[in-house]
Amino acid sequence: MPHLPTPPSHRPRPALLTAVLLALLALAAAGCGRPGSPPAKGPDAAELPHYPVARDFSLPDSPTWTAAKRRGRLVIGVKEDQPYLGERDPASGTYSGFDIEIAKMMAAALGFPAHAVTFRTIASANRETALQNGQIDLYVGSYTINAKRKEQVGFAGPYYLAGQSLLVRRDETDIHGPQDLAGRRVCTAAGSTPYQRLRADYPKAVVVSYDSYSVCVDNLLTYQVDAVSTDDAILLGYAAKAPDQLKVVGRPFSEEPYGIGVRREDTALRLALDDALAEAVRNGTWRKAYEATLGVSGVPAPAPPPIDRYPAG
Repeated sequence: MPHLPTPPSHRPRPALLTAVLLALLALAAAGCGRPGSPPAKGPDAAELPHYPVARDFSLPDSPTWTAAKRRGRLVIGVKEDQPYLGERDPASGTYSGFDIEIAKMMAAALGFPAHAVTFRTIASANRETALQNGQIDLYVGSYTINAKRKEQVGFAGPYYLAGQSLLVRRDETDIHGPQDLAGRRVCTAAGSTPYQRLRADYPKAVVVSYDSYSVCVDNLLTYQVDAVSTDDAILLGYAAKAPDQLKVVGRPFSEEPYGIGVRREDTALRLALDDALAEAVRNGTWRKAYEATLGVSGVPAPAPPPIDRYPAG
């Protein structure tokens, strides 16, 4: 990847250079990540909520729950590369983040303790197939609910309303929203919906694309781009990893309702998960899970979106 010269007006200050160097040293010690990436860390386990396991729970009308109960284990598909949302520690194999907490609270509500839950990384392109084939029982991983996907799988929730937003360096004072992107270099994933929206709605922005958002963040920290754009939940995760260097700005400029994927025909399971989500919001567990994960970014917990209890069909 070619190195672009740093414009004089955007040259890193000594304090920021020191911070970036510390981040690089932390990554080198961890043996993972790309140069320039935020330091590897995850939510503080002591701050995470506890999820009491439902006793004597039964859902005989759900073939998925019945099979999992007979198996003695609930298998949940997740992401592994989204900081503070769904991330896997390569050393310990432990998963953490807001999506993981949602998955844990749903498992407990269905009667499965932590030791009876298996997380399985499933790529976005394989989510529907994994649910349809029974490779996983649920999927919790920044999974946007839309009409096309509802033709293949069912969705409980939504449990979070994401939206396309902007991640900038902490010392950036001129970018407050997409209206400020004219002539600025904005990085996003190649071929993604955020990429298409930027090109169509903000043609004066200079859109740069790579295969992963981690590369975009690398380029942001090293002053090769001015902003990174994708779902705010993903950006909040990066900001939580390096709150002294990165921040999310402006209001989201799209709507992406995140849902829990289940098999399309398993209405009983979908509605049971809706009930569990409603209870988590009511008793404050949802908010605690957010504050311990994405909330580390400094952005307060938003109001949870209303649950869409759509009929079977």
